[in-house]
Amino acid sequence: MPMYIFQNPKTNEEVEVFFHMDDEKKYFDKDGLEWKRVYLSSQLNTEASIDPWDNNSFVNSTANMKGSVGDLLDKSSELSSMRAEKNGGVDPLKKKYFKNYSKERNGVKHHMDKSKTYESKNVKIDFD
Repeated sequence: MPMYIFQNPKTNEEVEVFFHMDDEKKYFDKDGLEWKRVYLSSQLNTEASIDPWDNNSFVNSTANMKGSVGDLLDKSSELSSMRAEKNGGVDPLKKKYFKNYSKERNGVKHHMDKSKTYESKNVKIDFD
């Protein structure tokens, strides 16, 4: 049953009233005074409102998400780019992950953290 808000025209007091979809949306108080209906813009929670800094927000928003693992990785990548956008092009969480990865593996870098070019005295290759 949808909830509607009505306002007393004299006192500006507001009350929330539930109506069936087929009911006429008018509210009268015990004295017979008709209250004015208050119209509000609808407020929806969308996926775009995920906080890129909050792990719990990401987990909660993707817990019941239908799709593939690739969709989940795409969403994670979007949030990473949002963090990077706010920090001069570098995602601090990604940077911290790469640092810990290298530390745990005796200095071996993650494949995403390696240089995108190879250069020797004879040749220079750009992998981008």
